[in-house]
Amino acid sequence: MPSQHQHEDIAGGQALIEGVMMRHGNKIAAAVRKPDKEIAFQEREYIPLTKRYKILGWMFIRGTITLFEMMIVGFKALMFSANVALSEEEKKPQGWEMYLSLLISFSIAIIFFVVIPAFFFTKTKFYIDNLLLLNILEGCVRLGMFLCFLAATLFMEDMRRVYMYHGAEHKTVFAWESGQELTVENVKNFSTRHPRCGTSFILFVMIVSILVFSLLGRPDFLHRVIYKIMLLPVVAGIAYEAIRFTGKYTRFKSVQWLSWPGLMLQKITTREPSDDQIEVAIAAMKKVI
Repeated sequence: MPSQHQHEDIAGGQALIEGVMMRHGNKIAAAVRKPDKEIAFQEREYIPLTKRYKILGWMFIRGTITLFEMMIVGFKALMFSANVALSEEEKKPQGWEMYLSLLISFSIAIIFFVVIPAFFFTKTKFYIDNLLLLNILEGCVRLGMFLCFLAATLFMEDMRRVYMYHGAEHKTVFAWESGQELTVENVKNFSTRHPRCGTSFILFVMIVSILVFSLLGRPDFLHRVIYKIMLLPVVAGIAYEAIRFTGKYTRFKSVQWLSWPGLMLQKITTREPSDDQIEVAIAAMKKVI
């Protein structure tokens, strides 16, 4: 029978190495294709902090909490997929190696998307009087570096496969949301681009940050970097509400225009999946619904 759900009943997930993680309600499941073509699963129950503590579920607070929770959940699923997907001959990552990689990645993200744009701001603020325009230009620098990074990943075969699993995840979520039976043939008919995607969320973060950071005035370089890092939870909270809004009211034309930039960006981060990749996404979804 087709899956039935209420409008506010949300499912989502992320692409892994040769797999997909799905989350729905209090259930999380990762499905990963093993070298022998069998599918391995990791399942667990998890009650989000936003459900355990009422105050953390308040609007604009829940976004930041959910973001950090999903980073932790996603990282654990990624470690599982790396250990399952790699063959015995390949070197499987140790826990400390994954954590070190995460720390390095986070540091690089801060440098490229906080420090360098702040440096650009402090060097140009004496030549531009309009504060909003100055922040827009800074935002363009940040967005440009992000797009260059995404474009560079297309040259990596492993990342292209991750993007195919990303597409399989979106198609499966769409099929479930539409009440369709989760079969490969049904899922193939849906789009790889979803309005609640993390890629769209990052784009919303960049847009919201332009407005929020405009309130900082014209501080020196060091203070601007510190203030921007401190305000990241605020920006994430606002962006989360925006992404939920567009996902909930996507049937309206005006909201579709808000979703359009993020959907276009997903042309980079999603690819049409193969049937066996869709099978993995369906297997993960069936474990949580």
